[in-house]
Amino acid sequence: MTVQNSATTPAAIAIGGHAGGTLLAALGVVAFSLTFPATVWGLDGFGPWSLVALRSVLGALIAGGFLLALRVPLPERRHWGPLAAVAGGVVLGFPLLTTLALQTSATSHAAVVVGLLPLATAAVAAVRTSHRPSRRFWLAAGAGAAVVAAFTARQSGGAIHSGDLYLFAALLVCAVGYAEGGRLARLMPGWQVIGWALVLSLPLMLAVAVLALAHEPVRLTAHGVTGLLWLAAGSSFAGMYVWYRGMAAIGIARASQLQLAQPLLTLLWSFALLGERVSPAAPAAAVAVLVCIAVTQKAGN
Repeated sequence: MTVQNSATTPAAIAIGGHAGGTLLAALGVVAFSLTFPATVWGLDGFGPWSLVALRSVLGALIAGGFLLALRVPLPERRHWGPLAAVAGGVVLGFPLLTTLALQTSATSHAAVVVGLLPLATAAVAAVRTSHRPSRRFWLAAGAGAAVVAAFTARQSGGAIHSGDLYLFAALLVCAVGYAEGGRLARLMPGWQVIGWALVLSLPLMLAVAVLALAHEPVRLTAHGVTGLLWLAAGSSFAGMYVWYRGMAAIGIARASQLQLAQPLLTLLWSFALLGERVSPAAPAAAVAVLVCIAVTQKAGN
């Protein structure tokens, strides 16, 4: 299916065109930047499988409540396949793999995944649609990803952690979920995309939650509960809602480049919430990344 030009889609018109779409996608990035610190907090009270399952179950209950209250009809049959890809990538795959990785990796190291995610998302989108970003776009995106990867790798001392395989697998499945969700968000509201993906995952994640809670210890600490609630309401639903709506308005590839700022935001949250040390090189890296983002936004989508 050929994706429409973002300037003429109903989503773009409804939220004020490119500027509104950029703002919504940026809000999604801010929400996502809290995901790794919130996961670390969540692991303070729950095991990895319990945390992932409970965040999905709670997110599905929130989304299902909205879908029922607004009497949203079931998606068309042709949309269930892409919704399954969204569920597998952003509801199950990415949360589980990154949670497992964060048991041994610092958030600053795990942020490498987010730095490489925009390129992966744009590449998947190019394969799945007829859209082809310009050479200037790819050069700027590659430069931005390189800056983020080098910066975050330096923060972890350049070491290879046992969680790296989890992180790179998370990168791949999340890119597929983002790309498929971005395409669907042109056909239905973004909150319905993530809402139905969460609801679709509910039976499986409910079963996983029962099994995990029976085998993993639970400590109801303030950090643990706060982390879980943010992951369920902020990362799993609200953040994905504005993110997919922003992608529908400005295009998958362009929106994905806004995520180049996400690792740096995550480092700031890691310092403020977790007490992790942030290198003095952060301001220079932030400027370089913002320049790359500006170039991708003007390079033509």
